[in-house]
Amino acid sequence: MADLIVKAAVKEALADKNVASDFYDALDEEVAELLEDAARRAEENDRKTVQPRDL
Repeated sequence: MADLIVKAAVKEALADKNVASDFYDALDEEVAELLEDAARRAEENDRKTVQPRDL
């Protein structure tokens, strides 16, 4: 699977914190799961468009 997050953006958002190298993989997995859940909810509601309410 392609990376879903941009490491530079995460570093910038957490500018005053140190970020462990494995944090990015864990965050990417969380985002992938969030997207899968949202897509499932849209499909369960007979929609092909994922909307904010699916989150």
